[in-house]
Amino acid sequence: MRITADMKLKNLIVIGDRVLIRPSRPNERTESGLYLPPGVQEKEKVQQGYVIKAGPGYAIPMPIEEETWKGEEDKIKYVPLQVKEGDLAIFLVSGSTEVVYENEKYFIVPQSAILMLEREETI
Repeated sequence: MRITADMKLKNLIVIGDRVLIRPSRPNERTESGLYLPPGVQEKEKVQQGYVIKAGPGYAIPMPIEEETWKGEEDKIKYVPLQVKEGDLAIFLVSGSTEVVYENEKYFIVPQSAILMLEREETI
């Protein structure tokens, strides 16, 4: 069986409130016409890209209880993120971490550094 890039991305686990974003090409425009002008991208204060994976959310610790019948998975609950896979995100570069995985550039971005989302929702 041949391992493809999509299969390798499935093995990645994004932690907490972080989001894995693949940056879009500089002159790429969405179907609705949203794009960042070259002047904004040259200053590199904001960037846009597509959400590839999202973490589970903000952890809410559960109160300590002495109930041995509860499993380990019951100890931590999460407030889910607004971000969903496939969203176009405009985010602050200063709050992100650039990584290269399988010779492709990605950004790991906390949800707090995301300024706006565009979601293709079917009605």
